[in-house]
Amino acid sequence: MGETTLEINLAALKNNFSLLREKTNNNTMMLAVVKAFAYGSDAVQIAQQLVALGVDYFAVAYVSEGVALRKAGIQTPILVLHPQPINFNMILAHNLEPSLYSFKTLVEFAEIAEANRQKNVPVHIKFNTGLNRLGFQEPELIKVTDVIKTYDSIRVQSVFSHLAASEDLKETAFTQAQITRFKSITKQFQNLCGYPFIKHLCNTSGVVNFPEAQFDMVRCGIGLYGYDNMQKDKSRFIPVATLKTVISQLHTVNKEETVGYNRAFKATQDLRIATLPIGHADGIGRQYGNGVGAVYLSGQKAPIVGNVCMDMIMVDVTNIECKEGDEVVLFDQENTAEDFSKAGNTIPYELLTAVSQRVKRVFVTE
Repeated sequence: MGETTLEINLAALKNNFSLLREKTNNNTMMLAVVKAFAYGSDAVQIAQQLVALGVDYFAVAYVSEGVALRKAGIQTPILVLHPQPINFNMILAHNLEPSLYSFKTLVEFAEIAEANRQKNVPVHIKFNTGLNRLGFQEPELIKVTDVIKTYDSIRVQSVFSHLAASEDLKETAFTQAQITRFKSITKQFQNLCGYPFIKHLCNTSGVVNFPEAQFDMVRCGIGLYGYDNMQKDKSRFIPVATLKTVISQLHTVNKEETVGYNRAFKATQDLRIATLPIGHADGIGRQYGNGVGAVYLSGQKAPIVGNVCMDMIMVDVTNIECKEGDEVVLFDQENTAEDFSKAGNTIPYELLTAVSQRVKRVFVTE
């Protein structure tokens, strides 16, 4: 009898990396985003595979994620997208590269690097071009440059920004305005700074929809894992992750009986119910209960009945031939995480990154 597993297909990862490489210019660097446990898969395993494929850079959200990669032997440059000042010493200790997005972070990091007698530590300067989340504003260009020139402990490795709606072609005008603003910022910054640096703006959907905005490097996350939020490349990106479980028990629920907590489901006829060892502690949120979500047994769809429990869900298998111990698929390459998440009114990012680390990861190469 098996167990709940998240199967990671490394051949699919290679396919997706190659597809993104095809869409970028030969001289464009590839940064792979492996934050959030590599979108819920396994950051170390994914990073090791991407190193073998020739990735140029990694990005993580937080310092601890970068430290974990360093401790696993990853030597490729790592950009930390949202470092907290309390961890700046760890950035220096583990040869990580911070995104600096405010005067507080810029000055504090430069001073800590100086106190540690560092010279030319690579830093990445983030500008806000419309997402309005993190970043300096364009009118602050001169002041930012003046601060940087004050310290020889840091050196600008890159200047970057983040597209807000590159997957939505109805927002093309907005995205193009962001691209134009970024070009203006980097041109001014280059003149003020006096030395070259890497420029990067595009995410996965930016690579696909706005190839003219590749600049020196692109940052690819969700595309590597098989999704792109768009339709036209759906057949070419291959989902990397398959979430599987097994039937723990089969039982009959008679007409008028209820299933699960709060008696949320009431049978209108005699039913055959399967209990599965996966629940909201594994990443299957409560919104998928009561027929919103479904699983697959031998390709046949079985709706979730009742509320999702912490460690279990129950599904209706009345019309499906199955037995205890049989494999059950929640999402795979055919019935994807995008399909599953859409039923719950969310997105693949949330579903994938929610898969608990108590779920066993299994790696396959075909």
